[in-house]
Amino acid sequence: MHTSGLTNWAGNHTYVAERLREPRTVAELQEVLAAAQRARAIGSRHSFTDLADTTGELVSLERLPEDIEIDAVRRVVRVAAGVRYGTLAERLAGDGWARATMASLPHISVAGAVATGTHGSGDRTRSLAGAVAAVELVQADGSLRRVERGDPDFDGYVVSLGALGVVTHLELDVEPTYTVRQDLFTDLPWDLAVEHLDELTASAYSVSLFTDWASGRVQQVWLKSRATEPPPDLWGARPARETLHMRAGADVAAVTEQGGVAGPWHERLPHFRMEFTPSRGEELQSEYLLPRDAAAPAVERLRALAPSYAHLLQVSEVRTVAADDLWLSSAQGRDVVGLHFTWVRDVAGVYAVLPALEDALLPLGARPHWGKCFVADAAALRPLYPRFDDFRRLAGRVDPGGTFHNAFLTRHLDLG
Repeated sequence: MHTSGLTNWAGNHTYVAERLREPRTVAELQEVLAAAQRARAIGSRHSFTDLADTTGELVSLERLPEDIEIDAVRRVVRVAAGVRYGTLAERLAGDGWARATMASLPHISVAGAVATGTHGSGDRTRSLAGAVAAVELVQADGSLRRVERGDPDFDGYVVSLGALGVVTHLELDVEPTYTVRQDLFTDLPWDLAVEHLDELTASAYSVSLFTDWASGRVQQVWLKSRATEPPPDLWGARPARETLHMRAGADVAAVTEQGGVAGPWHERLPHFRMEFTPSRGEELQSEYLLPRDAAAPAVERLRALAPSYAHLLQVSEVRTVAADDLWLSSAQGRDVVGLHFTWVRDVAGVYAVLPALEDALLPLGARPHWGKCFVADAAALRPLYPRFDDFRRLAGRVDPGGTFHNAFLTRHLDLG
């Protein structure tokens, strides 16, 4: 099938691949890759750039079987790469199991979220990739490979940006099911938020701060707690008296239940309900994750720059993520604070302000989210990732012919 007119979810990138292949079995996928000169995989197409594109074969995972196999003894679930997190969560919850975290959207595919280091929020909670216990993938020559936690180079295989092969299955850590309550507060001054940031982010299992950066205030604080008691007082912030959407005027029917009503983990940890599409892609996104001790100067710099980008910003979210050891993870080697931007879909306008944001944040150690909009090239990114060149060498060994290389990897990893 030709890819004519196929776009990513946001609609800001039209794929240039020659063909779209939709294998129905892993064996068919092996045949496709063994014959391909260039290939890349796509899942739910939630990346905001050309990360998943190629000049050759674009391989969709959507027609592969949606395998979900729970191993209660090892406390892992083996899941097909194209399964959405919401689908996985419903199956786990139905069998009495849970994941430690969820991203804000449950609609994204498991493999795509893992490969880009996507995350939820929580001081002690690692990214979605941090839960990976094994990776199964098809390599450029069509051979199958399985890499498990503890194997050589495992930490390079997880957040891999699709550079090492097409992932077919992942094994993820699971735990017994639990309940979560979600409480919202409004109108917290940024000065107080920064002064008490460590206490604030530790006040619940998962914490999100929503702001416009220009007003001097955190408009909303979302606390997702595994405790049964109400959250503590938040330095004068007001408890929300009605259901809120983080974007003014947006449909609150799309957000997960608030008001302190405890419910299943998978119906509270995401911001949005699985049965609703929170938007139609009329947005762009960027995110930068930086060491926790750099949060205060980062906030100060973003507030100072706000007049230059306020007209493009729908909302910004601040979250925390625990450290991991994955080579290309934004949290590799350090606990981080994530600064997320949801923009209007003005490609030229957004890319015009990103250089100034990165000039402010990258010197503080900020790493861009691989699946969102950013401009830093390989030369700027190399100093931010201690295992950057280890990953490049691994890619060279696993895919010496560059089957999975593309323009994105050339720009940002110097692979090509």
